[in-house]
Amino acid sequence: MALKELLLPEFDQEAAATRLLLERVPAKDAAWKPHAKSMTLGALAAHVANLTAWLGLTLTTTELDLNPPGGSPFVPPGFTTVEALLVAFDNNVASSRAALARSSDADFGVPWTLKSGDQTYFTFPRAVVVRSFALSHLIHHRAQLGVYLRLRDVPLPPCYGPTADTGM
Repeated sequence: MALKELLLPEFDQEAAATRLLLERVPAKDAAWKPHAKSMTLGALAAHVANLTAWLGLTLTTTELDLNPPGGSPFVPPGFTTVEALLVAFDNNVASSRAALARSSDADFGVPWTLKSGDQTYFTFPRAVVVRSFALSHLIHHRAQLGVYLRLRDVPLPPCYGPTADTGM
């Protein structure tokens, strides 16, 4: 079985669970954060929506330079409205899913690098980056978003099964 055949159902499930959470982001609380060192709710929601693009980015490039010499530094998209957030999310999911569907097993062995100017953070085969930098990273921040929403008294949707809000 091809790697993409294993990853496509997982990506679809994680994307669906993520969208359910993003739909519930209260725009009125976008500037709220649970701690002085935390991201705001809006920034975290935008980060989660943007992370869905990273799987496709990983499979269609060989590096991401967050601060390329002579170029513009990477500036992540911010939060404006929930509607705009969902449009960006849906576009990112479609782009990443298409890149994954086009991939071959050989594509997953290609080295991929994350760096900022002269500093290299890591170089790993794309398979490792897809699992850690793209999928696990998305799941981690989606869980954070779930905590933020719980602290704002927003009912949580099911992700891997029922929640206290959807019934056990």
